[in-house]
Amino acid sequence: MKDADLREILKTPKVVAVVGVSRDPSKDSHRVAEYLKSKGFTVVPINPFVNEVLGERAYKSLLDAPEDVQKTIEIVDVFRPSDEVEDVVKQAVQLKNRYGLLDVFWMQLGIVNEHAADLARKAGIAVVMDECIMQQHKRLFGA
Repeated sequence: MKDADLREILKTPKVVAVVGVSRDPSKDSHRVAEYLKSKGFTVVPINPFVNEVLGERAYKSLLDAPEDVQKTIEIVDVFRPSDEVEDVVKQAVQLKNRYGLLDVFWMQLGIVNEHAADLARKAGIAVVMDECIMQQHKRLFGA
């Protein structure tokens, strides 16, 4: 994705569902969610094994979040193995179809799934793959 596109995606704080976020501060997913929150993004933690991350209620999946939360999600940022991404993208497509707001499906560094990316694109969702949202935000807007 071009810098202009990334800049457009990240220029204003949005609601980001962080799928696979950890409550462990030493984990990348936690640090990224914490960074996004510090920059004014609203973080919706998605992790079936925790109740809360960074003071925010956590949900088992995108579809387990209450409707009032689901309809606000603009970016889905994924910290799951590549072979688990397809299930997440299918949920993201459902949110896009229901509420129309979800615009970006972001797969973190090391996560590549072309099939999942194609599913998202066919639903009108932009895809960023194998990139860190925090690193890109810092690079484009400074720390």
